[in-house]
Amino acid sequence: FQGMFVLGLPYAILHGGYLGLFLIIFAAVVCCYTGKILIACLYEENEDGEIVRVRDSYVDIANACCAPRFPTLGGRIVNVAQIIELVMTCILYVVVSGNLMYNSFPNLPVSQKSWSIIATAVLLPCAFLKNLKAVSKFSLLCTLAHFVINILVIAYCLSRARDWAWDKVKFYIDVKKFPISIGIIVFSYTSQIFLPSLEGNMQNPKEFHCMMNWTHIAACILKGLFALVAYLTWADETKEVITDNLPSTIRAVVNIFLVAKALLSYPLPFFAAVEVLERSLFQDGNRAFFPNCYGGDGRLKSWGLTLRCALVVFTLLMAIYVPHFALLMGLTGSLTGAGLCFLLPSLFHLKLLWRKLLWHHVFFDVAIFVIGGICSVSGFIHSLEGLIEAFR
Repeated sequence: FQGMFVLGLPYAILHGGYLGLFLIIFAAVVCCYTGKILIACLYEENEDGEIVRVRDSYVDIANACCAPRFPTLGGRIVNVAQIIELVMTCILYVVVSGNLMYNSFPNLPVSQKSWSIIATAVLLPCAFLKNLKAVSKFSLLCTLAHFVINILVIAYCLSRARDWAWDKVKFYIDVKKFPISIGIIVFSYTSQIFLPSLEGNMQNPKEFHCMMNWTHIAACILKGLFALVAYLTWADETKEVITDNLPSTIRAVVNIFLVAKALLSYPLPFFAAVEVLERSLFQDGNRAFFPNCYGGDGRLKSWGLTLRCALVVFTLLMAIYVPHFALLMGLTGSLTGAGLCFLLPSLFHLKLLWRKLLWHHVFFDVAIFVIGGICSVSGFIHSLEGLIEAFR
């Protein structure tokens, strides 16, 4: 969660001032807490009083909460939310690739839509990905590109430190656009869907809480500094994607690294979305809606490959017709990010561990659920209004 979407955080400061900075800290604290309670829902106490892991995934937790009346309803709701978030993440990578290339080379007779099509052509081989080993190589290169981008942007901002507009950062919020900022900030912290698998694969799962504390502290500091420094440099001229504010010479270099990062980031959410879709629709035993897309030898069938290619093309079509990075990010953060990070973990924690919770745990869970619900609804409505206004 220290990736591509930090580019939208200065835009959140533009519409929230110091409250935006506070929200970056608040979201880190809440997401860290909800990540911990989500993992707590994987465990139960056995007859001998030992705490044992009885569930393996977010879906298992959701199904346990809805049992016995609706044993699969919770899992389906979580699956839908996961698919929406992962596919929207893929769409955002295509949007930002087209946006960056268009702003890097404005003199070329190539539109933003055409750049998005070119980016998707490069991404089409993702349909052939078979395992996480291949995806991890892309992720490593993506991380290296991210370091270069951060260093270049922050170095330029520091070179203009004398002109920083401290007077522009106020205790002021744009009532109409700040809820969009909430969605942007929440979306930049979303990691809950990966946590059960991550904790299950740790050599020492007892260190999970320590890991969550330090990673969220580090992410919070880096996000806050990046957002503040970038906003102080450009103030009211801050754009949705902060690199669009850079001078043309530096922007072209940074944007090329950013496009590379976006293209290298795409395989992970795409592969995760494909896995969720295949598991829930094609491989879920007798409850599967469609026949298995893998043959007896384990090879992907031709029509299964066609469906993967169709998913890549779908992300392109969405990127072409809804090319608004910050608004899409805010919409996704408000719709699925708040649900998966705030609402569902607190609800599941109350449902599964109610008898063992202390009063302050109950208070935190209820408060997070209420605040998360308000932020989710307001952010979704304002992001939707923003998209409608942008189309008009």
